[in-house]
Amino acid sequence: MNLEARLLYRDAMVLIIDKPAGIAVHAGPRDGSANLMQWLDQLRFGLPRAPELAHRLDRDTSGCLVLGRHRKALARLGELFAGSSVDKVYWAVVVGRPQADQGLIEAPLKKLERRHGWRMIVDPKGQPSATRWRVLGGDQRLTWIEARPLTGRTHQIRVHLASIGLPLAGDAVYGRGTGDLEASRLHLHARSISLPFTPKKPPITATAPVPDHMAELLRRCGWSDTEPTEN
Repeated sequence: MNLEARLLYRDAMVLIIDKPAGIAVHAGPRDGSANLMQWLDQLRFGLPRAPELAHRLDRDTSGCLVLGRHRKALARLGELFAGSSVDKVYWAVVVGRPQADQGLIEAPLKKLERRHGWRMIVDPKGQPSATRWRVLGGDQRLTWIEARPLTGRTHQIRVHLASIGLPLAGDAVYGRGTGDLEASRLHLHARSISLPFTPKKPPITATAPVPDHMAELLRRCGWSDTEPTEN
């Protein structure tokens, strides 16, 4: 994979790349498949070490992924992500039509361990979690959603939207069954990110192009494809 071609932002401290869907950021404990760590050395740009991840995206989520180029940068990025100072915007296509045009989902999330794997569930004993959302478009069956996670829990957007009857298209884990998924791949994209990295300076910002696998359903929902897709 040519990660340099997927570079959205670069300075002396921070890189932001457009992560492709279907690639894990880390190797799993029993997973020998390809992961993003294998290609990060391409992004050293003269530094002695490869950049490191400042946060994570799910394997099947595409879009803006932030990397720190050295320890000082990673420490600052860690503060920003831990303090909920990062503005993250996701685009999702969901199955169903909400009654309102926008809302705030506040539902604690907990990891449920199972014999053959795990999943996240809404549980009063879970970690506090909040997602703000609004409708950007849709048709009779699908809705194009902008989601802004106010916390950073695993699978948060997927579980929260499913909990209000709006499972993501292509989500075989939290969807309502294969007949309702509308797509074979998850339709969740980290569209943009804004980092107030240096006080008294404008934030670092980046926007990731729509991935090819989401373009068709987004068009059905009213998205204009005058901008290029990822190709």
